[in-house]
Amino acid sequence: MTFPEEKGVPYTLNALEFGAGTHKQPQYLKALHPFGRIPAMEHGDFRLYEAAAIMRYIDRAFPGPALTPADPKAAARMDQVMNIVDWYVMPSISSKIGFNRVVKPIFGLPVDEAAVAEAVPAARTCVAALEDILADKPYFAGEAVSLADLMAVAHLDLLPMSPEGADILAGSPLLGWLARMAERPGVQKTTMQKMMNRR
Repeated sequence: MTFPEEKGVPYTLNALEFGAGTHKQPQYLKALHPFGRIPAMEHGDFRLYEAAAIMRYIDRAFPGPALTPADPKAAARMDQVMNIVDWYVMPSISSKIGFNRVVKPIFGLPVDEAAVAEAVPAARTCVAALEDILADKPYFAGEAVSLADLMAVAHLDLLPMSPEGADILAGSPLLGWLARMAERPGVQKTTMQKMMNRR
């Protein structure tokens, strides 16, 4: 939920989204997300699911700093990174490495070592692709934070906490990017631990 913080948009978390398996329950599937995933949002009577759609909606619908670059090439780069996160980072880095190495131990669940090992080659490809896009820029779309950075940080911040991730990121420019992102108040307010405590 870093992006509403960056926009200065007030929000509340629906506790239904934060329990083991609650996002698969009929109430959640019917009311918020038919595919049983997180996130989903309600703004008045408007309901929306899929992270990228929610982020773009919040950026368009509310005042505050623009998180989408005005330059078409920079905006395309932002979109590219958001798609990389959705299609490649989420299935490998987030759901297999981060979830197994960081999240499962918090809830006392067993680690799926095979899933972690299977994810490492794809995670290496993801990191290499993002390094190439970041290059020597401070942020993925250029000099300013964009939705791409805010979406990516939510998935990449757990990676260095695993031995596999620490190895993949050794010497990576993404470490500097992660450090810059960690300094942002919006990111500091939305760490996994802080979000769990806001349930």
